[in-house]
Amino acid sequence: MSLIDPRAIIDPSAVLAADVEVGPWSIVGAGVEIGEGTVIGPHVILKGPTRIGKHNRIYQFSSVGEDTPDMKYKGEETRLVIGDHNIIREGVTIHRGTVQDRAETTLGDHNLVMAYAHIGHDSVIGNHCILVNNTALAGHVHVDDWAILSGFTLVHQYCHIGAHSFSGMGTAIGKDVPAYVTVFGNPAEARSMNFEGMRRRGFSDEAIHALRRAYKVVYRQGLTVEQALTQLTEPAALFPEVAVFRDSIQMSTRGITR
Repeated sequence: MSLIDPRAIIDPSAVLAADVEVGPWSIVGAGVEIGEGTVIGPHVILKGPTRIGKHNRIYQFSSVGEDTPDMKYKGEETRLVIGDHNIIREGVTIHRGTVQDRAETTLGDHNLVMAYAHIGHDSVIGNHCILVNNTALAGHVHVDDWAILSGFTLVHQYCHIGAHSFSGMGTAIGKDVPAYVTVFGNPAEARSMNFEGMRRRGFSDEAIHALRRAYKVVYRQGLTVEQALTQLTEPAALFPEVAVFRDSIQMSTRGITR
């Protein structure tokens, strides 16, 4: 029995592993590659060049790998690369890259992209991230591992969202969010750190305590960013988690959410 519904349209150049499932009325276009164990639901549009890894699930009405609406895009060949074990829910849109940047949009492994979320061109999503319903990422956004963006979060182009960070519902992010930091509001403001998420992921009490102190240095002592980074030198040498926090601030190009 074929795992591809006869009502699906598969371009002859598409490469599908033997056990890929494709539902009715879905379209798999030229230049699409799909790895083993992946399930494509009904009414899904996949456009290439796009490479989709193993054991992903893409739900109905999603548009994956479409051209970007960026005005600079003139039809150049660009890519979308999706890793393994991702869940892409209903109505999600993910655009390929532009040659002016990476020429590639990238989604890592074990991510959950919930209904009607949008991932813009040249964005890079790490691993174990959650984009809740209606989250929208403009082009060139980087989201590091384990970040959670709650429903209706908006992220401006070129922003960097740090590892293990968290945004509240309806947050509008226009600057970089350091690792572990929790932000809320429009415009986004830093409120605390994602301590509950750290506990769930097995962070030690000592590491969490060190991060709590580091957060106060940056956000509660009235220091400039440069002054705060200087004070983080010693704790960063003692705790790798603090080093990740410090480095995410040092690497910021848009300024950090404060």
